[in-house]
Amino acid sequence: MATYPSLSGRLVLVTGGGGGIGAAIVEAFAAQHADVAFVDVDADGAARTVARVVDRGLPPPRCALVDLRDIERTLQTVDTLLGGRAAHALVNNAGNDTAQPLAEVTVADWDDRVAVNLRHQFFLAQAVSAGMRAARRGAIVNLGSIAWMMGAAGVPVYATLKSAVAGLTKSLARELGADNIRVNAIAPGWVLTERQLAKGAADPSKFQRYLDRQCLKTHLRPEHVAELALWLCADESALCTGQTYILDGGVI
Repeated sequence: MATYPSLSGRLVLVTGGGGGIGAAIVEAFAAQHADVAFVDVDADGAARTVARVVDRGLPPPRCALVDLRDIERTLQTVDTLLGGRAAHALVNNAGNDTAQPLAEVTVADWDDRVAVNLRHQFFLAQAVSAGMRAARRGAIVNLGSIAWMMGAAGVPVYATLKSAVAGLTKSLARELGADNIRVNAIAPGWVLTERQLAKGAADPSKFQRYLDRQCLKTHLRPEHVAELALWLCADESALCTGQTYILDGGVI
């Protein structure tokens, strides 16, 4: 993994750091000697992330448990976690891609998916951007997906919300750019996290079928997403903003 001296000592907030892509992002920033703070709803997962960082001989990241669907509690928790300091970077990673066909979606399901996948991205960006504006620098990275670009069946709500991430990113980049705050999104393909591997275990052939669609014949791993997040938060990407970076091995 590349080294970015500009990230050393900088305060980085990651959501959903207790597993999968989020855990890889936390570990990657810790390896850059950033001051990493993360939130998650899963206490066991959060503890495992901290343990992996410590096992590498790095200072433990700070973490707090919170359900991101509760915006008021989330903002209070983040403020306490950051100690009133301005974050240099926010990585809006947390989300849930559980499949649910169109005919089965209820109003309650819709509202819950919005809260899990989109609403917290908006309000956390709103919250941290105040300190970034005062510091006249900052980077926000929102996790999207190629699901909406593919027109993926079986996940209509998820795909809709991930398309909204692209719109949110573009709008925030325009609004915050005058204060030297960059806003970008990452739209991964199918990343083989532990959760995805467990889901696919019933039909291992689906991994090969998906790989056959990729130009590059290598499965995406959480570390690949983490590497791109590092670059987007580092000074090396200083003039990159308002973009959705597709990371899918060439599926689209």
